[in-house]
Amino acid sequence: MHPVAQHRTRHGEIVVLMSRSVVAYWQDERHQSEADHRGISLAAYIHAIHGFLLQAESRRVLMIGCGGGTLATMLRAAGVKVTIVEINARSFEISRKYFHLPRDVECHVGDGRTFLRATKQKFDAVVLDAYDGNHIPKQLMTPAFFKLVRARLNGRRGCFFVNVVMRNDRDSHLNRIARVMKKAWPEVRLLDAPGTVDRNAVAMAGAVKRFTLPRLVMTPKSGRRLLRRELKAYRFRDGPA
Repeated sequence: MHPVAQHRTRHGEIVVLMSRSVVAYWQDERHQSEADHRGISLAAYIHAIHGFLLQAESRRVLMIGCGGGTLATMLRAAGVKVTIVEINARSFEISRKYFHLPRDVECHVGDGRTFLRATKQKFDAVVLDAYDGNHIPKQLMTPAFFKLVRARLNGRRGCFFVNVVMRNDRDSHLNRIARVMKKAWPEVRLLDAPGTVDRNAVAMAGAVKRFTLPRLVMTPKSGRRLLRRELKAYRFRDGPA
């Protein structure tokens, strides 16, 4: 892959890499997004959340954190209305230019917590995929924030998803987040792939009890076999007591 864009921003250095079949988004040497040239993600956790949102029949989704915006691109292909809140304005430019983020995705520059406090909109689902370095910002990991998210969800059908980066099976980050989420929701489920390192797990809450294990719904033009293997490795478990 070769670099096609490089941007120094107040929130870090962004580099966009491209090959004949893949485009990738890196920020401060951390992998943020990877997709084929139609904007379909090559990340298994994105396909998992995409599948859950389709199972939930979500029609209006809020994403906190953008990266390459691949989840939004995939959801728009299914007719889902998407709003993204992202602190780095440059992410939106990159997502539209290199990852085919549709023009009708509503984009707001700012902090997710501030946006939720100010808006009166209700959403069928909220997806939190925002990182400051190696960690989710602390203000987005509190009982108060999770209760704010729940207040902006549509009644009993609302769902909340968090992308959680796990180093290995000894990493307790996912369980810690789930315990905090349980202060806002009685129903918390975890999707994880035990035995793999440097993986993405998903913590979810709300109307998530009936979800079935994810499968590949939108197929990228490259990386299909690896994606299917990674999706098959996922398992559900309940959040810790």
